Amino acid sequence: MEKTEASTHLYVIDARRGRFTVQAFAGGLLSAFAHNPKFAIRGISSDIRLDPEDLRAAALRMEIRADSLELLDQVNDKDRREIEHVTRDDVLETATYPTIVFENTSVSATRTADGQYSVGLEGDLSLHGVTRRLKVPARIAFTGDTLRARGEFSLKQTDYRIKLVAVAGGAIKAKDGLKFSFDLVARKQE
Repeated sequence: MEKTEASTHLYVIDARRGRFTVQAFAGGLLSAFAHNPKFAIRGISSDIRLDPEDLRAAALRMEIRADSLELLDQVNDKDRREIEHVTRDDVLETATYPTIVFENTSVSATRTADGQYSVGLEGDLSLHGVTRRLKVPARIAFTGDTLRARGEFSLKQTDYRIKLVAVAGGAIKAKDGLKFSFDLVARKQE
């Protein structure tokens, strides 16, 4: 059966209904006295075009405002402002690199149940002026006009020329790895 354009639908992420986080980890001599900050990624826009019956041809473009990260940890207001300022200005350099973009280049999918799939997205992540290939595993489920995607992936900050933050003379410093977790909801557009 030949695939038609009518079988491909546009889905858009509803950022209010999902969760997308990134967590950094502390290292160094005094790392036991530091915390591992977790940020919510808020400013997401997306364009997902797919046929729920054939995910291999899916096209995903996700754009994130780099300045939309919001600290989730329970800290006082002064520390919150400082951590978010350092993250935006010193780490992500959002004035120079305002957007983070992921566009898939290929999709592998295995049906695990009715309307549910185990998916491997491979694509290009543009972050901090560097574009690199990234693989993202996910579990996807379709319910009516809703798509839900869940998963985790990691990346190294230095792969994207991101400076590792250090405080207390280097006794506390950020580890290179970041852990991303997502539970995103997208709705089919008419």
